[in-house]
Amino acid sequence: MASPLDAPLVNALGDRSAAALAKGLDLHTVGDLLSHYPRRYARRGELSALTELPRDVNVTIVAEVMQVVNRPMRAKRGSILEVTISDGSGILTLTFFNQAWRAGELKPGVRGIFAGKVGDYKGSAQLAHPDYELFDEDPDPLKALAWAELPIPIYPATSTVASWQIQKAMGVVLDTLGPLEDPVPDAVRQSRGLMPFARALELIHRPSIDSDWGAARKALRFQEAFVLQAALLQQRARLRSIAATARTGGALLEGFDAALPFTLTGDQRAVGEEIAHDLAEPVPMNRLVQGEVGSGKTLVALRAMLAVAQSGGQSALLAPTEVLAHQHLRSIVKTLGPDLAARLRPTLLTGQLPVAERRKAMLAIVSGSASIVVGTHALLGKMVDFYDLGLVVVDEQHRFGVEQRETLRLKGIFPPHVLVLTATPIPRTVAMTVFGDLDISSIAELPAGRSPIESFVVPLAEKPAWIGRVWQRVAEELAKGHQAFVVVPAIDKTVTEGDLLAADRPSANVTEVLASLRGNELLAGRRIEALHGRLPSTEKDELMRDFAEGAIDVLVATTVIEVGVDVPNASTMVVLDAERFGVSQLHQLRGRVGRGGVPGLALFVTSAEELTLSRERVEAVASTLDGFELANKDLELRQEGDVLGSTQSGGRSSLRLVRVAKDGELIAEAREVAAGVLADDPALERHPALREALERRLDAESEAYLSKN
Repeated sequence: MASPLDAPLVNALGDRSAAALAKGLDLHTVGDLLSHYPRRYARRGELSALTELPRDVNVTIVAEVMQVVNRPMRAKRGSILEVTISDGSGILTLTFFNQAWRAGELKPGVRGIFAGKVGDYKGSAQLAHPDYELFDEDPDPLKALAWAELPIPIYPATSTVASWQIQKAMGVVLDTLGPLEDPVPDAVRQSRGLMPFARALELIHRPSIDSDWGAARKALRFQEAFVLQAALLQQRARLRSIAATARTGGALLEGFDAALPFTLTGDQRAVGEEIAHDLAEPVPMNRLVQGEVGSGKTLVALRAMLAVAQSGGQSALLAPTEVLAHQHLRSIVKTLGPDLAARLRPTLLTGQLPVAERRKAMLAIVSGSASIVVGTHALLGKMVDFYDLGLVVVDEQHRFGVEQRETLRLKGIFPPHVLVLTATPIPRTVAMTVFGDLDISSIAELPAGRSPIESFVVPLAEKPAWIGRVWQRVAEELAKGHQAFVVVPAIDKTVTEGDLLAADRPSANVTEVLASLRGNELLAGRRIEALHGRLPSTEKDELMRDFAEGAIDVLVATTVIEVGVDVPNASTMVVLDAERFGVSQLHQLRGRVGRGGVPGLALFVTSAEELTLSRERVEAVASTLDGFELANKDLELRQEGDVLGSTQSGGRSSLRLVRVAKDGELIAEAREVAAGVLADDPALERHPALREALERRLDAESEAYLSKN
């Protein structure tokens, strides 16, 4: 039986309203609309801060009409109706052109809700042709009091769809909504004192008092967390129900371990044992290994590849960039040694390989002669086939979506084992929410010999002259025989790379910084080169090879060097416009230095003002080298931001009420409850409403995936 939530909005609202909601807010079904929850609640008696209205922003306010004046226009025929409204502290002007008839509605003393974009006219705020809805006054004192205290839902709106229009649409849909089954089992809901689903939807959109919407949010937040965790646990169980080829280590791995010139850390051994146990099982491994930059995750993955190769299987390592793929290949060949490398034949496949090399690589892959394959998104191509894909290793998971991991997994004759690597430590609540279908291992212990990294903020807002000292420090490090990275957020004045924050002033860019440094007397005689994403693959690889071999002193780069680049002699990392990068990006970038016996120095140059969120982010990174501590700090700073990211959350299935930054206990509780329900009823035969909710979620994710591909 179809759920009322799946009904198209056009059936309930008609073509015009449904089209406006679809175009303006991407709402297409009844369920889409009802899950578009209010962002806050106003009162008819509430006085909004009209004195602090930002310009050029869509607002929804509650106010009273004070004065109405209709006057002729000076320059041309017609009239202007000016309506002054007030909230008791500030004044705002509403302007209507050639609509004098509105004076019959907008009379002094009338109150209403007004929506529009705040403009500026002669230094004063105004709304031109705003949407509005007036309130009906009731002479009965008791009814008037209830009317004044009735919460008014204020919705996330657009310039084409006002909050009050969304509220009206909600009313129409709720009045015609059929019976709704609750995906949360009755016993679970009752034990937590939660109201039923249908009642919660009614009260979050049409509350009579504040406690109504508070109780409704509580019920809907738990339901959201519960359904998400049930979906992740069900997916995990589904993966474990599929047969896979067990892979066990043997002479290859034993010989490799015996030849290692160093001792594995305790964390590397422990995580290696967890992976070996998973590989030996007749079901697919699905494990995430998170670890600090330089903690040895790639070595752990390589040991897993050897266990797969022992049984004739192949391993594919998916890297996010061509630079990193090339480096992974060189590192694997070097670590294996000439004999093992010749036997396992590590092979590279990227989109920019010459045609002849690409054909040769694809032949080695499909014939099985390449036991280890390293590549970029090119590995996902339809023409790429494996002989016996036994292990998929995804490096830097945050650069890939869930569907990309799945695309590569489906290239195995039998489901391959999957190992996901990330150097971006993940808070527990995010791990449960984003990677709930994976087992999680952590490597916190760094190998012996890693040098400490000193980190400093260079605050140009207060100390603009300090930029000179930055280049002096770089020159001092070069004089010691070391090398330096200089990272900027943009290639030139028009092309940016990375996850940048919007800003009014131009970004520091490769073109200008390269020219400036080459002309800097402190760096005279030094070889300074540039690296960025627009360069051909062969040129990028040649530059990184020259830098790694010491032929380049300073590399000016974008975030193309953020992950995986290993240059032991690089001691200094200068990040210009550091406030334009995220916490995890800055931590990743810093990890490019201090990788050998050379102490590292990270200088975060920022123009962000003190006490701003941007500045706080930079200072947080400079204050600690602990990536796990930074991950939690980042989560705290982002607060209501989209922590999951669209590539992880699956389009319309993104969280709406639950916030991983502050709802850790709720997520953990929901996961425990969902695990109990699924353990007792794996097929959800006794919980049809939950089964339908999970199917609806899966359909939404499939639709989002298809729309992107």
